[in-house]
This record gives sequence, structure tokens and C-alpha cells, in this order.
Amino acid sequence: MSTFLKILGSPHLFLPYFLKQLGIHPDWQFVDVYGMEPELLSMVPRPVCAVLLLFPITEKYETFRTEEEERIKAKGQDVKSSVYFMKQTINNACGTIGLIHAIANNRDKMNFETNSSLKKFLEDSLSMTPEERAKYLETYEAIRVTHESSAHEGQTEAPSIDEKVDLHFIALVNVGGHLYELDGRKPFPINHGETSDDSFLEDAIEVCKKFMERDPEELRFNAIALSAA
Repeated sequence: MSTFLKILGSPHLFLPYFLKQLGIHPDWQFVDVYGMEPELLSMVPRPVCAVLLLFPITEKYETFRTEEEERIKAKGQDVKSSVYFMKQTINNACGTIGLIHAIANNRDKMNFETNSSLKKFLEDSLSMTPEERAKYLETYEAIRVTHESSAHEGQTEAPSIDEKVDLHFIALVNVGGHLYELDGRKPFPINHGETSDDSFLEDAIEVCKKFMERDPEELRFNAIALSAA
């Protein structure tokens, strides 16, 4: 399996740098969600088009993930064909893949620079399967270089490429009025039900709360919203 450099910096430091380096015009910005209460959510600029959740991979979570996959395979779910989803086949790339999922499923809202490496990646991979997109990212040098330069943002020393990571990023997006969880470690998107542009942040935070409730002893959770600048 390929490996990217581990990102050690705070998301609010590396994500804006990452967006800029990938050639996305600053009409949208990543902002920290400081809490799940309504008064703290009201501080997040609207509209919000995606939420990234950083969370710890624990034994409890892995047990849940296996059960969830089996349940969905048995019962089935509706996933719109317009959902852009890719698998993760590169170690330490979950932040990059989370960002790709957030941008790809809102590409109609984004203003890309003419020579944007992410715009080209999305155009090239639009007709690919989730597995083919993962393989394409493995060979896509421009995004790897941007990831590694972003990994140093806000750090006093370079992280080791072999350092073990037990924190993971996923993206929550609204596609066609449904809230999807996109996680490259899972075999498919997870449909969390109906949402709207107006209620999306609150609906996404309800999904984040479930992650926290499954691991009540854990404190390592961080939600970041992709908001209008």
C-alpha cells in the first residue's frame, strides 16, 4: 500500500493551505465547529456545503463499522449515482480523500483556478469506479506533493512517513437532498437520510454526535465545516 506523509498539524492550519495549493478560489473556507450546541453552530458561516469529521479509530468503532457494513449489505440502501466516492488505498491519505469528497460533491459551487490540479483530477476521474479513482490518486503526483507540503503546515518538525495514525477523516455531504457519509475505508457511501441546504449543518452534526456517543471515553473529535467565505 502506498503511503503519504502523516498530517500532524491542526486541520484549521493545513486545510486552507491545501485548498489554495489545489487551485480552489477562496469563495469557500474551512472553519472549526467549536461545539454541537445550537448557539455554537450559529457561529458557523452559512451556507455550509460539507463537514469533515476527524475521529479516533478504536476497537468499538471497528466493531460498529463491521456490523454496519453487514447490515447495509443485507438490507440495501439508496445511493444516488451522482455521489462521487472513492476508496482509500494510500496510508495517511484520509484528510486528502476527505477533502476530495467534500469538493467533488460540491464542484458546481466551486471556482477553480485555470490550472487547478484538483479540477483536472476530478474531470479525469468522474467516469471511474471508486477503486479506479483510488488507483489514479496513487499515481497523481500533483496532489501527493500538495498533501506533503500541507502536512508541514503549522509544524515545528517534519512528521515521519512511518508514524502510525489512529485518527481518521470522513466527509459528510448533501447530494440531491440526502446526507451521505463518505469514508474511503468503507466499501460504499452511507446514506444517513434526508437533509436540505438550510438544515445540512445541524443534520451533519447529529451524525457526528453518534460517533462521539459510540466512544464516550474518547475526546479526540474535531468537526470542520466547509462554509461560504
